[in-house]
Amino acid sequence: MALHPDLLEILACPQCKGDLEYREGEAALLCHGCRLRYRIEDDIPVMLIEEATPLEA
Repeated sequence: MALHPDLLEILACPQCKGDLEYREGEAALLCHGCRLRYRIEDDIPVMLIEEATPLEA
């Protein structure tokens, strides 16, 4: 199930407060500014900086 569009509009990177790119196929939200990937588990974004993984180059 995809994230609701209203939720996507209000979500921001918790570290830089920047925009996030939603990747439904990867079940992730990407911050290109911080180069971090926030996973989505059971349709719930895990927006903890400590839980984010670095984006590969």
